[in-house]
Order: sequence, then C-alpha cells, then structure tokens
Amino acid sequence: MSTPNPADEARHAPDPAEPLWNESYYLDWFAEDLSVGGYVRIGFYPNLNKVWYWACVVGPDRPLVTVIEHDIEMPSSASSLEVRADGLWADHVVETPNEHMSINLEAFGLQLDDPSDVYTSDPSGTRVPFGFELDFHTDRGAYQWPPVTPRYEIPCKVEGFVLVGSERIEVDGWGQRDHSWGAARDWWTNQWCWNEARLDDGTRFHSAGGFLPGYDWGVAYRLDPDATEFVEGDSVRLDVTEGDERLPTRTGVGILGADLEFEPLAFSPVLLVHPDGRVARFPRAMARVTDTTTGRIGGGWIEWNQPPTGTRLPPNDVVPE
Repeated sequence: MSTPNPADEARHAPDPAEPLWNESYYLDWFAEDLSVGGYVRIGFYPNLNKVWYWACVVGPDRPLVTVIEHDIEMPSSASSLEVRADGLWADHVVETPNEHMSINLEAFGLQLDDPSDVYTSDPSGTRVPFGFELDFHTDRGAYQWPPVTPRYEIPCKVEGFVLVGSERIEVDGWGQRDHSWGAARDWWTNQWCWNEARLDDGTRFHSAGGFLPGYDWGVAYRLDPDATEFVEGDSVRLDVTEGDERLPTRTGVGILGADLEFEPLAFSPVLLVHPDGRVARFPRAMARVTDTTTGRIGGGWIEWNQPPTGTRLPPNDVVPE
C-alpha cells in the first residue's frame, strides 16, 4: 500500500471521450454520540459541464435537511472547488494535502420529516437556511486504494459548526473523506455498498463491496488503535436487510476478521435520474456500528447504490466465504 500522492488532492484533467467521466470528493462526519451527522459530495462531470452537489445534516431525533443540486455549471477555473448556484454557495479547500481540508456552505436546504420523500418527483418540505464551516483533520493516515481505480480514503477528526435556521450545532466528532476520479460513474448499471466506521477504542474500518451478486471481492482496510499503518483486505461479505422504499434496516459487513453490524439511524437518500429516464436510488445513512466479534461499538456512514436493474446486494447465505 502506498501513501496518496499529495498532488492528487487537486482536480484532474478529464478524458474527453468519456461523457460520464467523473471526479468526486465525499466528506462524512458524525458526533461520537451519534446525535447528529452529515455529509457533502461534490461531483464534477466536466464533459457534461455539470456539477452535482449534495449536503445534509441528519440525526435520529431531527428531520433531514438536505441540499441536492444536479444542474450547477462547472467552475470557470479548472482548479477550483468552489460552486455557485441560485441560493447556494459552497467552497472546499485542501489546506494541507493529505492532512487538512475545510468545507463551507451557505444555502437553503429542504427540511423533510420522511427522508424517502426525496424519491418523489417533487418532494414537499420546508425551505430553511442551512450552512456550515467544517474542518477535516487526518486521523493518523491516508489510505491509497489498490490500482483498480484512482481513489484514496482518509479517516478524519472533524470540527466546526453547522447552522440550520436559527440553530447552531457545534461539531466535535469523527468522519472520513475520499476522492476518486478517472472512471465513468454509472449509477444506473453498477451496484455497490460503501461504508466507513470508527469504534470506541479508536479502530477505523472502511470497505466497498457488493459489486457482483454472489461474489465477495472488495476493498477494505482496518486501522488499529494508535497505529499508523493500514491492514488491507480484498474480501467484503455483505448481508443486507431492506425495509420500506428499499431503505436498508441493517447491514452485516464481514471484513478483516471483524463482523460489523451497521444499524442505520438517520437517512439522507438521493434520487438519480438518467437522461434516458432510468432511475437509481442511492440511500446513505449515519449508522450505529457494532463489532459482534468483540462487542465494541461506534458509528459511521454507509451507502448502497440501487440501480434500476432489479439486482440486489447478496444475502449472506449466498456469498462465498
């Protein structure tokens, strides 16, 4: 495993032959007591001259507040991570490569009592002022993915504040950020399950799997307490239980000698409509995480891409050991 190249924190030149060439930055965060959390995704589609921007704040005892914009023009500068649209300004700054990134937002969000309302064509909710200033500081190390795709993941300590209407939420928690580029991001064909977790003893986990039904190939890491070197794996066993609107109610993740149970506490889904009319659902959730092999607990974020093919992530009993 190599360390991510600090130069790769910047944006990359697209392949002009690939219409869905994508570059994205994700930044997830959660309070240690799992009372509140959120995430940001900024996704560049330069060959379509579009930016997708998502941001949210969630909690088990609060309504979802979300920003989902899929029609933002690309920044004028090829190096900029700043986006602007009607009622939205957001900026993302790599302060120190591989060590510190800051994100800022001033916008209006949609407040929803039922997160699955985002799957409707015109979700009804309350428009509320929404913004934040958050800093992501690297927690011990940055993980370079194997060379299946250009990507890295960085576990983080997260600090700052979030504003929702007149409420100010102080943030002193944990999270993860990642950056990927260079491949077509086809939400309407490919399925996957991505997750990250921090347990109460400081152990960090990450995995992505479920790419093909019946196969447990994936990418995984474990960062042990006080360690700076990642333990890697290429086996990700998944066992997913779905509820209403296909929102998962639990997900078992078997990686690197641990059996993790992700219990979603608060969802922030996204509906993805292809120009040809195909629809994919992309539920994401802040989750309570339990390592059933040791009894350790913690929190994290998990996502499931659900393309319109009818395929589902495999239940545990059909996944090879």
